[in-house]
Parts: sequence; C-alpha cells; structure tokens
Amino acid sequence: MTDSLAWFGAANPARRVGRAVEHHAEIGSTNDRARELLSSPDGEGVAVVADLQTAGRGRRGRTWVSPAGVNLMVSVALRPDVPPELSSLLGLCVALALRSACSSVAPSAGLGIRWPNDLVDGLGRKVAGVLIETVLADGRLAEAVIGMGINANWQQEEMPPEIAAQATSLLELAGSPVDRVDLLGHLLDALDGEIQALERGESPIERARAVSWLDRHEVEVDLGEQVLAGRVAGLGDDGSLLLDAAEGRLALAMGEVVRVMDAAPARVSS
Repeated sequence: MTDSLAWFGAANPARRVGRAVEHHAEIGSTNDRARELLSSPDGEGVAVVADLQTAGRGRRGRTWVSPAGVNLMVSVALRPDVPPELSSLLGLCVALALRSACSSVAPSAGLGIRWPNDLVDGLGRKVAGVLIETVLADGRLAEAVIGMGINANWQQEEMPPEIAAQATSLLELAGSPVDRVDLLGHLLDALDGEIQALERGESPIERARAVSWLDRHEVEVDLGEQVLAGRVAGLGDDGSLLLDAAEGRLALAMGEVVRVMDAAPARVSS
C-alpha cells in the first residue's frame, strides 16, 4: 500500500488538472467526492485518489471492482470551457490521456481506444476505463466529473473469472510492478494538456482515429432497445461510432459494443 504522503508527489500547482491530490485509503466513490469538491472555492481540478472504493461505479450502472491498493482509481471535477460542437469529444480526450500515461509504462503493448473510451491492449483486453458524469447548462458543458480506473498491479490469476477473460493490467503487459504515484503524475499531465487543447477548440478526433481498436471488426452494439450488428468503419467527427450495418452506414452516438465477432486483432499504431 502506498503511503498517503507519497501521493502528494503527483500534484503540480502549475496544472489546472491535478494541481492538488487528495488521497483516501477507503471511500465510497471518488467521483462523488470530486463532485463535492467542485462546490468548494479551491476544489476544481483536485485529483481524488483511493486505494479502495466501496461504491465505485462503471458505465451503465455497473459496479467498478478493484482490490485495495492494487490499481489506480482517480477522479477530477472541472468546469470546462469547451466549444459546444466539441463537447462530445471529452471522453476521447480522457482516453487519449490514459493511453499516453499507460504507454509510458507498457510502450510495446499496442494500446488502443475501444469506443467509446475504454483503453485496451492489442488483443482487445481492457486495461483502463472511464466514467464521465456531466451537467449541461443552456446547451453547454457546465460541469464534468471525470472518473478513471487503470488496472495497474492486478495479477491475472487474482482477477474474478468474469473479468480475467477480457481484461489485463500494466503489470502483466510490462512484466514488472507499476509505481502508481508516478503513473498518476503522467496521467494528470496528459489530461491537463488534453483539456487545454479541447478548450482551445482543437479536436482530438484524428489522434483518436489513429488508435481506434475496433476499426474493421465485426461487432454487435447494444443500443438499449435493440442490438445492431455490422462492421466498424471508424469514428465520426463528433466521436460517434461509424457502423456499416444492414441498414447502411450508421453514426452511433451512444451504445455499447457487447460482442466482437471476429478474433483477429486490429492494428494500432505506436
């Protein structure tokens, strides 16, 4: 278990994202705590990190499972000044920041982005995930709570069976233990740069397309009311998933890829 004081080493007062770090040995949800901090005078951008979450959340109401002191779980709350036409790309910015940080540990893992914002290795096994909770005001992004979880030092044999088949960790990919504080510092540096670029009106879409793992795969996408099958044709300018289905080419803004039907790994540039 990393000492609480050590986590402060990942903070940088010159950054907006992660200018300070708040560590908890145990907490309900880092996202909930980051949202609380946003209402305080100096709470924006504080990185909330925990060794154990007792009420961690994933997308679609799932529970985020992680043993204590093994992985990196962190949340940051912001009031981003993002052009409305780029607000849908925030998730890809976060995924790119995760890729940058994790590639510093496992540079040869072929890490890619699995739409909408998961980070996977070259075989499609999940390395990191994102949960973003937003508030809109007058059609603009007013608040964003960004939750990130990275499988850092989780050994494959210690993962629950339902996770182990489709996940891996930086420990497994790099072959050696990961310094979580150092990883957090890299992540906050990268995320701060991504947020600044988005606020300047710079779209991350071309960089996201270059590392999109699902391209050319045959998939099934759960839209809630129906499941669509088709071949992934890439990412739209707004970050949507382009799917060549029986109905023609569709641009899916929401949904979840629940099955990849072909086994060949997609190629992701380094």
